[in-house]
Amino acid sequence: MAVIETKNLTYTYPGAAKPSISDVSIKVEKGEFVLITGPSGCGKTTLCRTFNGLIPQFYQGELSGEIEVTGLDAATHPTYEMAKSVGLVFQNPENQLFALSVEKDVAFGLENLGFDRQEMRKRVDWALNRTGIYDLRERSPHEMSGGQQQRVAIAAVLAMQPEIIVLDEPTSFLDPLSAEKIFEVIHDLNQKLGLTVVLVEHRLDLTAKYANHIIIMDQGKVRFDGETRKVLSNEETRLIGVGIPKSTLLYEMLNREGADLNGDTPLSSEELAKILLEAMR
Repeated sequence: MAVIETKNLTYTYPGAAKPSISDVSIKVEKGEFVLITGPSGCGKTTLCRTFNGLIPQFYQGELSGEIEVTGLDAATHPTYEMAKSVGLVFQNPENQLFALSVEKDVAFGLENLGFDRQEMRKRVDWALNRTGIYDLRERSPHEMSGGQQQRVAIAAVLAMQPEIIVLDEPTSFLDPLSAEKIFEVIHDLNQKLGLTVVLVEHRLDLTAKYANHIIIMDQGKVRFDGETRKVLSNEETRLIGVGIPKSTLLYEMLNREGADLNGDTPLSSEELAKILLEAMR
């Protein structure tokens, strides 16, 4: 069942000479881990802003086409109602954090929705434990590392228990090791809670192995949309300038050189290592 579906979606920011996204038609199924990638400025962030109604209800501009999220018309349904279904984590966590303690930041959305104190406490503790920051609940977010701040931002969204979590390059300010830890948290939530994840990210070496669905955009349009291994092994994909995982490139290079490796196209070094070990036996 599709929880996000767009049909011929086109949007132009106020005063812009051309659309940021054009004729976008996609489907995201319930429980999927979807990776959206493509060159900078290709419309990834703009598309994500339509999922919870920020476009066109906050960012004005001109929108045409259809956008349905969890059965609701995201273009017209109130954004405060959409927030119950779609949680958006911004690129810079500091844009979402403003309270004097972690637990107050995580509780903020619930307070605005009018939850009673007991239910709020239960959800905040659950979200803090899920993201591994319960021991930091009394700390000021602005005294924490980038990775910890990102976990707080994710916890604040999780506490509202949306059906969908959308993350717009959530690790762009982090080193690869810290980024990997964040992606592991997100993948765990997808696998154990059945949470639908939409992740915008350039670093495919770190993320491709988690995604079962990938959407590649270029110049405001969807160029490829499908199963991750199939799309990333397509020669045309790399011509767009997408950073194909190095393990995928090495696997294909070895096969061109006559290695005759078997197995599915690897999306990580761990998967490639297994294929190579099997070939050596």
